[in-house]
Amino acid sequence: QVQLVESGGGLVQPGGSLRLSCTASGSISSIYVMGWYRQAPGKQRELVATITSGGTANYADSVKGRFTISRDNAKNTVYLRMTSLKPEDTAVYYCRADRPGPVRHWGQGTQVTVSS
Repeated sequence: QVQLVESGGGLVQPGGSLRLSCTASGSISSIYVMGWYRQAPGKQRELVATITSGGTANYADSVKGRFTISRDNAKNTVYLRMTSLKPEDTAVYYCRADRPGPVRHWGQGTQVTVSS
């Protein structure tokens, strides 16, 4: 099993920045990709960004140029740096870790609210 703990959400004004963190524990050696997803009220959960164990990143078009995903393998942690935040970025952000199968593990989510 894999446990994921997210942190870093909060309230920020439009144009502001936040950094989310997701730390994995448990059977982490077989994780081959980690990512961030988000779900706004009344909408489906959507991909924000993913990063492979080799460091290859992928982004949703809506966040390209504004968000950066990175990982620190020594700390078993994935980060999502969010800049130039917009009200439409408001959502619960979830971390996900994928293992072969595929087996998908989700974090509990962290709220990001962009509002003046």
